[in-house]
Amino acid sequence: MAYLDGFVVPVPKDKKDEYFDLARKMATKCRSLGAIGGHEAWGDGLEEGKETSFPRSVKATADENVVFAYILWPDKKTRDKGWEALMADPDMQPGAPMPFDMKRMFWGGFTPEVDYEEI
Repeated sequence: MAYLDGFVVPVPKDKKDEYFDLARKMATKCRSLGAIGGHEAWGDGLEEGKETSFPRSVKATADENVVFAYILWPDKKTRDKGWEALMADPDMQPGAPMPFDMKRMFWGGFTPEVDYEEI
C-alpha cells in the first residue's frame, strides 16, 4: 500500500525560487530512492483563520508564504529505506543555509485511506 510524507513549510517570498530549486533537488533524490510522485505547492488562496490555518500553523509572517508538499512512496518500507539513505547522503547534511526556517516546518507520515484514482 502507498505511503506518503506531508510537509508544511513557511518560505520567505523573496526566497521562492531558491526554495523550489532545493525542492527539485530533493525530488530527484527521492525519485532515485523509490518515490513514485509528489508535489511542492506555493500557497494561493490561503485564508487566515481565527483559530488555525496554514499560515498560523507555521507562524508565517507578512513576508512569507506557505508551501504544502508531499512525497508519495509505493509503501512504508521503501519510504523508510529512502529516508535512511537521504539522511546519510553527504548532500543532505547541515551546512548550507536553508531558504526557510526549519524550526517552523512540520511534517509527518501518512497511510492513505481513500485514493481518488480508485473512485
